[in-house]
Amino acid sequence: MFQVDAFTERLFGGNPAAVCLLDRWLPEDVMQWIAAENNLAETAFVLGEGSGYEIRWFTPAVEVDLCGHATLASAHVVFHYVGHKDAEIVFSSRLSGLLKVRRDGGLLTLDFPADSYEKVATPPALTAALGIEPMETYRGKTDYMAVLPSEQAVKDVKPDFAALGNIKDCRGVIITAEGTSADFVSRFFAPQSGINEDPVTGSAHTTLTPYWAGVLGKNELTALQLSERKGHLWCKHNGSRVAISGHAVTYMQGEIEV
Repeated sequence: MFQVDAFTERLFGGNPAAVCLLDRWLPEDVMQWIAAENNLAETAFVLGEGSGYEIRWFTPAVEVDLCGHATLASAHVVFHYVGHKDAEIVFSSRLSGLLKVRRDGGLLTLDFPADSYEKVATPPALTAALGIEPMETYRGKTDYMAVLPSEQAVKDVKPDFAALGNIKDCRGVIITAEGTSADFVSRFFAPQSGINEDPVTGSAHTTLTPYWAGVLGKNELTALQLSERKGHLWCKHNGSRVAISGHAVTYMQGEIEV
C-alpha cells in the first residue's frame, strides 16, 4: 500500500489517497474495512489486467463511482513503482468506464468523461446548511453545485455538516466562484460519503470545468480548491471529456496484513 498526496508538488498538501496494489480482488467487505481503517477520503484498489488496470475507489463509508485524486495517485504509483513504460495508463472502472492518465514530465493528466448537469431550484435545506443563498444551483450526475458570488464567499462558508449530510439524494456538494488567484475556485463537502470536506476533488472538476468554460468563454482553465491543504489543478474542456492535470508526491509505502 502507498499513500500519495495528489494535486500538489509538496508533501502535506493536496489530497492524500491510499493505493493498494492487488494480484486478485479482495472481498468487498474487506476493501471497505481497509478504507475505513485508512480513514482517508479515498482508498483506491488497483489490479493489473493485461496491458491495463482495473480500479475501484472506497471512502471510509462507501464505494464511489469515480474519484479523481485517487486515480491520479494510482497512476503515480503505477508509473513510479510498478514500472509502467508507456506514457499513458488505461484504467477500467466498473461504474465510470475507461479512464486514461497521461504523464508529461512531472505532470499527470486525467482524461475523464465530462459530467452532465442541469440548473435546478436551490433546495432550502442546501441554503440552510451552507448559511448562504447561492446565486445559482446545478445538479450533476452525483453532486449539487452551488455558485457563489466571490472567492472570498467560498472561503468564508462554514457549513453545518450534519444538515448537509441529511441531503440524501447526492454524493456531495460543490461550492464554487470565479477566482482571483485562479480562473475558478471551489470547495467540496461530502458528509453523505463519510468525508465532511474533501481536500481536493478531481471528479468534481468534471462538473466545474464545462461550467466555467462556458461562463468564462475559454476551454483551458486554472483551478484552486480552497481546502486547508489546498490543491492546484489545470483543466481543459474537450467536449464530452475533461482533462484534469496535477502533480503527486509519495508520502508513505508499506505493507498491510489482512
